[in-house]
Amino acid sequence: MAIADTFPRTREEGPVAPVYGLKPEVDGLAELYAWVDEIAALTQPERVHWVDGSRAENDALLREMVAEGKLIKLNPEWRPGSYLARSHPSDVARTEARTFIASEKAIDAGPTNNWAEPAEMRETLQGVFAGSMRGRTMYVVPFSMGPVGGPLSHIGVQVTDSAYAVASIGIMTRVGAGVLREIAAGKHWVKTVHSVGAPLAPGEQDVEWPCNDEKYIVHFPETLEVWSYGSGYGGNAILAKKCFALRIASVIGRDEGWLAEHMLLIRVIDPAGRAYHVAAAFPSACGKTNLAMLRPTIPGWRVETLGDDIAWLRPGEDGRLWAINPEAGFFGVAPGTGESTNVTAVETLWGNTIFTNVALRPDGDVWWEGLTDEPPAELTDWEGKPWTPASGRPAAHPNSRFTVSAAQCPQIAGDWDAPQGVPLDVILFGGRRATNVPLVVEATDWTHGVFLGSTISSERTAAAEGTVGELRRDPFAMLPFCGYNMADYFGHWIEVGQKLRFDRAPRIYQVNWFRKGSDGRFLWPGFGDNARVIDWIIRRIDGEVPAVDSPIGRLPRPQDLDLDGTDVTQADLDELFAVDPVSWLREADLTEEFYAKFDGRIPAALQTELASLRYRLQRA
Repeated sequence: MAIADTFPRTREEGPVAPVYGLKPEVDGLAELYAWVDEIAALTQPERVHWVDGSRAENDALLREMVAEGKLIKLNPEWRPGSYLARSHPSDVARTEARTFIASEKAIDAGPTNNWAEPAEMRETLQGVFAGSMRGRTMYVVPFSMGPVGGPLSHIGVQVTDSAYAVASIGIMTRVGAGVLREIAAGKHWVKTVHSVGAPLAPGEQDVEWPCNDEKYIVHFPETLEVWSYGSGYGGNAILAKKCFALRIASVIGRDEGWLAEHMLLIRVIDPAGRAYHVAAAFPSACGKTNLAMLRPTIPGWRVETLGDDIAWLRPGEDGRLWAINPEAGFFGVAPGTGESTNVTAVETLWGNTIFTNVALRPDGDVWWEGLTDEPPAELTDWEGKPWTPASGRPAAHPNSRFTVSAAQCPQIAGDWDAPQGVPLDVILFGGRRATNVPLVVEATDWTHGVFLGSTISSERTAAAEGTVGELRRDPFAMLPFCGYNMADYFGHWIEVGQKLRFDRAPRIYQVNWFRKGSDGRFLWPGFGDNARVIDWIIRRIDGEVPAVDSPIGRLPRPQDLDLDGTDVTQADLDELFAVDPVSWLREADLTEEFYAKFDGRIPAALQTELASLRYRLQRA
């Protein structure tokens, strides 16, 4: 008898609150059954639950977590169907230092990834996973990234002992029998394994947020597997997200000729009703969600949201680049999200949301820095401690999160989950730069655009470990997420561009909403006014306005930016678009230092772009 058949399945058959899911009886799943049995034999769970993705199942799971003290149910008058989770203080962000690419050759991981020898890492993982789920339920979650059966979609199965992860996967992906039918029909599926690494002895009381100080997030690109141990945090536990949809998918895209990108996806509609599709890559916590849910301040313009974090881009037979958002939900940063910065996100969070590490109000609702201009008089902070404005510490963790269905977004596009995706007109690359980088720069062609993407740098944010504010290179906003050698990734971008018709390929731009003046203040108002930059970009691709050549790319003429109703002065514009050759030559030196890390694998075309940049700067 298979191990998955030996565990209690119903309320009557076992001492557990929810009804435990039956093993699906579907022809063609022998490989899946065998794999589940193998993982169960290794991890030794108390029971196995096959997740069907139903509302009843999810409700039972949430009730069980509330009963166990792992979730706090919020006041349904203020936030119906919503819950608050508090993580362990040591488990609040992606653990990049413990994230590994276990490729067969170290060079295939490259210098920006932590490489692990596959056989040695498998031995290590076998050791830590052995018995790791004792006393717990092992959930089997079949999921699809993209609409089930869609031409750009891919599927996977996650096994996990975290009910929090299961509930989150149910929001972020498409879970259910449709995925099993895809597997039964022979479609390839990615195997992902997750344990919080906190087995329970008989009779041992569980903790509010189980995790382990020892952590591993390991990707095997040759076999398309992910193994994650020790963390319950979303980015380390929702393996369909960064681990699959970026690191593993980037490898699949390399092999199949498409791109898996850390990008938002929007449709911009001008006053004449013409629609344009924009993908934009920004590092975490640098404004992606705000732009994804942009409400333009220019009359007559509107934005429809297609995705806020990940886009898969595939060349079409028509010579255009087509994109889908493979996710079904938003896993967004809460602090800084408020009525004045992102009213759409606030409206999206009206209910049916899982919040993590935000503060709790006395009335049973939640709060975080930036939600309102004035904080409440008293709160319970993200660690469960009393808090007042005089406490001298944040009430919510800087990387606190919300997980919510994309379908709840009030400006979600009606076809946001269309299987075929949308054709791209514009690609934006951006980061958080106080100096040097202008408000917007147009690439002269696709290769120059790839060069711009490869040189992106940003100030480190609270979404990842490290010193907040430290400048780090983050090419294409993919530094933590590229599943193979990044120099080869740059080359793959160039190859994808060669598959596009030159007159149908999306135009590439670099933007920087965060440049500061000599007085230390932000020069650009940002948020809804970022539509003014997109307005100029669209007029550029329609050939309606000229641009000014500079050593680093094409810049707007100041008179071509619609600044009506803003406080942006001519002096601000002068600083926003200032290109200092001396500073940029230092920037070129930093780029050369970064390229040198790749031991000669940087594409020759990008080395030529760097040499040309230096030549233009020296002549400026």
